[in-house]
Formats: sequence, C-alpha cells, structure tokens
Amino acid sequence: MLRRMSSFSGQKLAAVVKELENFAPAKLAEKWDNVGLLIEPHKEKPIKKILLTNDLTEPVMGEALDKNIDLIISYHPPIFRPLTRITQSHWKERVVAACLANNVALYSPHTAWDKTFGGVNDWLSKAVAIQSIRPLEPELGAPPGTGSGRFIETDQTIRQLVESLQKHIQTSVHLALAVSHTPDTVIKTVGICAGSGGSLLKGFEADLIITGEMSHHELLEFNHNDTTVLLCNHSNSERGFLKEFSPKLSDLLKGECEILVSEKDKDPLVTVTNADTICDLSQKAQQ
Repeated sequence: MLRRMSSFSGQKLAAVVKELENFAPAKLAEKWDNVGLLIEPHKEKPIKKILLTNDLTEPVMGEALDKNIDLIISYHPPIFRPLTRITQSHWKERVVAACLANNVALYSPHTAWDKTFGGVNDWLSKAVAIQSIRPLEPELGAPPGTGSGRFIETDQTIRQLVESLQKHIQTSVHLALAVSHTPDTVIKTVGICAGSGGSLLKGFEADLIITGEMSHHELLEFNHNDTTVLLCNHSNSERGFLKEFSPKLSDLLKGECEILVSEKDKDPLVTVTNADTICDLSQKAQQ
C-alpha cells in the first residue's frame, strides 16, 4: 500500500502518549480497566495522523488503514481481557493483528477520560443548564473536578432536558418517567454517568439521571424512587466528546499531528420505525 505524503511533521509516539497522560493520567482509571498504550509498533516512526474512535471495530480498522493512520485512540479498549492467541478467528484478534502488521499504535483512555476534569462526563453534562457541578465520587488526591460521574444542580423541566440532551448528542433518547413525574416536572438535581451508569448512580438521590444504558429492573427501581431516567444508548453518551477533544489534542501536540474523528464509528443500536427501513440502514452501513 502506497502511503500518501503528509504535510504534518509529526511527533514521537512517546511524546504523544505523554500529552495524553497529562490530560488524563492512566492512574485515574478504574482498577478493572485496561488503559494506556496497548500496542506499540516494533519500528519507531513519527506519529503524523491520529484517528479518534469510540470503538475500534473492523470497519474503523479498515478506515484507519485507508487513511494511513499512525495512531488510533480508541476510547473503549479493544484489548480488555488477556489474549491467549492472535488469529483470524475472532474480530478483536483480527483488529490487533492488523495494527501489528501495519505498524499502527493503539492507545485507550476509557475511565481515565470519564474521571478527568474536562473529560467525557463533563462533555455529557453540557446537555444540562448547569447551576453547579461536582463529581459524584471525587478522586482523592486529584485536582478539583476530578472523579466518577457528575452531580448537577439545575432548574429545568423534563421536557426541556429531553430536548437539550437530544440536541447535544444529536440523536434520540429513551425516557423512563418516575412514577410521580410528568414531562413538565421541574428538575433540580441531575446525576450524570456516561456509558453504563446503573451501579455508580445506585443510591444517589437525584430528580433525574442521564446515562447510556441501564437494565430493566434498575430503571424500575429508580422510577419508583422518584428518579426519572434518560438513556442515550451506551456509546452515544460518549462519542460526541471526540469532536470536542479533537482540536484540544491538536493544540496539545502543537499542530504537528493531523487529528481525525472516525466516520465509521457508530453505536450498534439504531431505531427501526418499520421493517422497510432496514434495507436503508443496511445501505448506509456499507457506505
């Protein structure tokens, strides 16, 4: 494959990783998480083109190769549990093999980006008219504003929050009204957790919760405890941060690297209004 010439001078991989760590240290991540530099090419080369994606799927991997990407930053770690082999029998193994074969580096920040000030949860919080904001669980020894989830004071109706959230994430949301609420109920407190927030938000008192996904029984429990829940779908509660982070990363790297946001990365769930739309969705997925 011929590599097109780049007008960007690039930086060493170690320098790029250092800036990523300065923004969100890997030590912030949950203990169960697998973050940081996951694949380091065996031959050192300048990092000129960086691709940001929420998930490193095979379509995104193909996009990275087509665009001659040197470093993929995948919010979710493609390598989570230890790999016992790298073959062509499983899609995650094929992705890893493609990175190794094509000298592509791979970095994943996941829950470090969730916790850091100015990270994923702060981006999701911008859907709310914020009067005050703090982490649900502050990170000990970390700068102010760092920690898990966000707790917001506001003064909006549920109807207004649904509209602002849909505009913010640029897609539809699911609403589970608390048994005592109506669409015009005024919300004073909001709990935020990008991704899957059922366990983190459990036990916190808030009028409304915004997260990506939650189980049926978790929804019922919150609703019967006077908490309305807005669900975005898991990755839709995270993906929009990439466009916000892209220019910031460019500045951190002094404009020496080209930063791209994946065009193939998407939430696996789509809304099907009727059976006839399935063909249209399939055609869009292949484009």
